Parts: sequence; C-alpha cells; structure tokens
Amino acid sequence: MAESGASHGIARTSRVRSEEQRQKDLERIQKYRTLEDQVRQRAADKQFDSETFQLTSKLLRLNPEYYTAWNVRRRCLISGLFSKLLPGSSCSKESSSTSPRDTTTACSEESSSASSIPTPGRPDCQTTGKSGTTADDDLELIKTELHFTIPLLLESPKCYWIWSYRLWVLNQAIERLERPVARRIWEEELGLAEKMLSKDHRNFHAWGYRRHVVAQLESDALGGGSMVEAEFAYTERMFRRDLSNFSAWHNRSRLIPRLLDERGATDAQRKAFLDKELNMIREALNVGPGDQSLWYYHQFLVLNLVTTAGKPTITPAFTLEERISYLTREIEEIKVLLEDYDEDVQLIYEALVDYTLYFSRLEERKPTEEEREDLVSWVAKLKELDPMRNGRWVDLERDQGLVELLPGH
Repeated sequence: MAESGASHGIARTSRVRSEEQRQKDLERIQKYRTLEDQVRQRAADKQFDSETFQLTSKLLRLNPEYYTAWNVRRRCLISGLFSKLLPGSSCSKESSSTSPRDTTTACSEESSSASSIPTPGRPDCQTTGKSGTTADDDLELIKTELHFTIPLLLESPKCYWIWSYRLWVLNQAIERLERPVARRIWEEELGLAEKMLSKDHRNFHAWGYRRHVVAQLESDALGGGSMVEAEFAYTERMFRRDLSNFSAWHNRSRLIPRLLDERGATDAQRKAFLDKELNMIREALNVGPGDQSLWYYHQFLVLNLVTTAGKPTITPAFTLEERISYLTREIEEIKVLLEDYDEDVQLIYEALVDYTLYFSRLEERKPTEEEREDLVSWVAKLKELDPMRNGRWVDLERDQGLVELLPGH
C-alpha cells in the first residue's frame, strides 16, 4: 500500500516493492556477487587472461567504484594483452617521468596496489607477447580502453578510480608507442576534459585531470613546450561563462607566477598586469559581491601585495609605499561596495576585517583607533550575519583587543 505525507508542504509518496520487483532485485544482487566472486577467484589463481579481462568489464559497468577490479584489469593487460618486453633490457629499467613539474592532483595519484604493477619500457625494447601482440596492437588496445572509460565517466564523473585508470592507460601510451603517436592521444584528452567541464564546470576531478594532462603535454616525454599562455586564456573563457567557477579562478592564480616569469615581464609590465587583474575582479565583485570564488581571487591578489617572503609574488619590486597605496585603494573600493548594497553581504565585511588587519601587518603596527572602531563595527555585524561561527568572531575580538571598545566594557 502507498503512504502519503507532507514535507515542507509537498506531498510525499512511498511505494512498496511488489514481490516481482523484489525478486528481480535479488537476482541482480546475486548476479553481481557471482561476477565479483569469479573475478576475485581468478585473480587469486593468477589467471590474468582474456576471460578475466572480460569479467572485469562486466563488473565495472555495474560498479565503477570497485577499485580491485580496475587493478585486476591492469594485471590482465600487462600479463598478456599488451606486448611483452625483453627481460633485462636497459629500457625496461628506465623510469618514465610523468612531468618535469611535480604536479600532484587527486586524480593523478594511483592506488598503492596498482603502483606495485611493473611498468613496461620504451617501444624499442618491445617484442611480441604470448598472443603475438605488437606496438600496433598496443595502440588499438589503448584506444579501446580509453573508449571503455568514457561512458563510465559520463555516468560517474567524480569517480576517482575511473580517472586513475584512464591516466594509467595514457601512461602506457608514453611507454609503448612512438612519441608522436602518444602525443596525439594525450592531446585528445584536452577535448575530453573540456567536455566534462562543459557538463559540470565545478568538477574538481576534471580540473585536476586537465592540469595533469597539460603537464604531460609540456613534458620531455611527449616532446612538449609550455602551454601556460593557452591555459591562462582557458581560465578566462571558463569564468566568463560563469563568474562562480572557483576552479577557473584557482587555476588562474596558480598559473600567474609562471606566466609572468616565462614572459620575462619587466617591473612595469608586472604592475600593468596587476592593475588589469584587479580591475577585472572589482568589476566582477560589483556584479556578485556575495560570490565566494570572486573574493578568493581578490584575496590572492591582495596577498601578493602583503606577503613578500616565502612565495612568488606578482610584483616583487614594489616598494612598501606602493604596497600600502594599493591596499589602501582596495579597502576604499570595498567600503564603496558596502555602501552600494542595501542588503548585508557577509563576505564584504569579512574582506574589510581581513584587509584592515593586513594593512597594520604590512606597516608592522597595531590597528589605529579609527581602524579598531571600524573593526568593532564590522565584527559585530559578522556575529549577527554568521552566528554559526560566533566563536571565531569572539576570538578575533579578544586577539585584537577589541573587547574593551564594546558597549558595556
């Protein structure tokens, strides 16, 4: 029978499965468990052959989160489906570099069990495998494997294990194929990453994957060169579509130090670059002052003015007076933004508090009386707008000596 109720004014109906539906579910569960048992048993018996490989295909289509099945699939490929290597060859002992820049992303790391699988060497060290496979066969198998993962990614775009396996297959292209062929395969991955990001621009797996692909295309292993200019332009295309694209702003911030270095930017060019970026993000904040991703990027630029040691800066040659001048202007602009919005926007108050404290830190002093009065007012507003983090604001009042300025103290 059906029961109905209300939740937030919306009628809700719960349906009880019929006996026929229940039996079908039980059959599906049994089929899955049988398939799982077969894969595990064949792996335990070290039967890494075509039959086991096909079983992993069936299992992974049902459950792409099953990382053991991905590892068994790897073993099947290197145990006979891919071409074999000459034992003891010098190339088979070489380690293939994934990137000259140690790019670490969530999707570029492989499971510990997968990392124990031996990595084959370069194409000139290959011989045919048990089934007579060659480098041409490897190319077709690599393409097939990449194709196999696409529908799984479309269905489960944030599944770590699919991204990890796809990267492993791509690395096999570097190891087994001629460099121009391997490069074409990797270049096609940019199209996949863009397709995934067009469906969900906040998919951090896809963003991390794109960074890894770019790093590989830039590496010596694929005969690459710098792609920083193209990637910088790509971030702008992405946030122009949606200002709330946090990952695009984040990628942009990571690219800037290298971009300016590779351009050989002079001090004047760096200053002009900073002016352009600040103007752009101010315009964006005028449209969406409540957007946290915009404030993230604005804070990144401001911290380049405040922090001069321990990290690359956009304008390392700025004098203290120039830094103070820029920070003063940014605080004044935010105050104008505060006046322009009738509704209280929490992030505006947070920026005013942070930047005012940055200002005193930059000048190596405590906040002035006027600044302290502003801080008291802004923190009081934050306690009202953000009661869930009231403890944070109370601690800030205490740490900055604002308590005695509060009414009743």
